[in-house]
Amino acid sequence: MPSHTETRVLPYTPEQLYDLVAAVDRYPEFLPWCKASRILSQSDIRMVADLIIGYKIFHEKFRSDVTLQRPHEIIVNYVSGPMAKLKNHWRFDAAPGGACALTFHVDFDFKSPFLQAAIDAFFDKALRKMVEAFEMRAATLYGRKGIDGG
Repeated sequence: MPSHTETRVLPYTPEQLYDLVAAVDRYPEFLPWCKASRILSQSDIRMVADLIIGYKIFHEKFRSDVTLQRPHEIIVNYVSGPMAKLKNHWRFDAAPGGACALTFHVDFDFKSPFLQAAIDAFFDKALRKMVEAFEMRAATLYGRKGIDGG
């Protein structure tokens, strides 16, 4: 049952980071292993979306029900796909200097013991790569500013 929580202070506003994470349709542009995304329904407070994740011979579709609470949090609840469970939570809190304390939590299990063993072997590396992809996307969209001296 891999689970991880991470908080980082980034030189962007909570609104900017919220918008970046909520733009599920843009994930294939920057997120490793995300091959496609499709928003099935969306309102100001809720979204249902599919992601197709692929790595080598694995390609799986995940459907999620996403609760949107702009600009403070995004809660992702798993609906269908290869998982036994998947939940992730993004929190965006204002920090000094116009920055954002971004907290990301993920908790999941695969239905398949084979897939679970495969992800367990590189879970930490994959998670770091994903978090870095969001940080790099923020720098691309909003520039390198503020806290990191850029």
